[in-house]
Amino acid sequence: MAMLRFRTEGYNGYSLQFSPFFDNKISCATAANFGLVGNGRLFILNTDVGPNGVKIERIYDTRDGLFDCSWSEVNENQIVTASGDGSIMLWDITLMEFPIKKWKEHRREWRPEVSQSLSEFSEHTACVYSTIWSPYNPDVFGSASGDNTVKIWDTKVSRSALTILAHSNEVLSLDWNKYQENVIVTGSVDRTLKVWDLRFPDREINCLRGHQYAIRRVKCSPHDGNIIASASYDMTMKLWNTALNDPLVEIHDAHTEFVLGVDFNLYIEGQISTSSWDEHVHIWNSGPLMKRITPMT
Repeated sequence: MAMLRFRTEGYNGYSLQFSPFFDNKISCATAANFGLVGNGRLFILNTDVGPNGVKIERIYDTRDGLFDCSWSEVNENQIVTASGDGSIMLWDITLMEFPIKKWKEHRREWRPEVSQSLSEFSEHTACVYSTIWSPYNPDVFGSASGDNTVKIWDTKVSRSALTILAHSNEVLSLDWNKYQENVIVTGSVDRTLKVWDLRFPDREINCLRGHQYAIRRVKCSPHDGNIIASASYDMTMKLWNTALNDPLVEIHDAHTEFVLGVDFNLYIEGQISTSSWDEHVHIWNSGPLMKRITPMT
């Protein structure tokens, strides 16, 4: 398919995610004025192309910028956003306007059924930019911090289980490999992606270089344990295959501002979406990935 574009007019893109339930829904968290001051807006998009391209299913406005969003994995209609005022809001896309719940805490673990956080994990000495649950163990998660470290935690204990001095500068993102339970990927202000085996944390097993500026987000493919996407302040999304001697397989450079969001479609192998400060969401089928899955005749 040709690349689809959607403009988040007046709002700069910070994060997006394909729905884990539907192959045609994307959420996108945005902020006015680059997130420095002003409102936020959550877009729910439908990629089934209408006469005017990508369709808007819902728009939700907030008083402060939205910097992240994540679909519920147990309710197909619910999505959580993180706001610049420190709040977490839970939305139901079957409803028109307001969040169904709001938490004014900055805590790692919570349930929609309770009014406050369940636990606090506070070893990092600088901002925590990213957290990710292990897809293999419901009690284990990782955190990436401005103190240059990644920590692995078990919710049953208050201290971290593992600390990795991961980069020479702030660690802005991490993700867990969906096919290897001990492998994580990190992205940093030092412009590198690193692949780690948690059993051998003293040194990365792969260091991927190619971005010109800080890497804001990394994402492991849900279809191939060797495929990684990275979004960067150099205005590009890069696609990597760690099984190759030359791992950089695609550069998406159609944005004209910082690229801060990237995700893979769980249901359509090879389909990727990005969001950017240029007020655009891009959706396309990756050439290298589509070629890899094309059946031989």
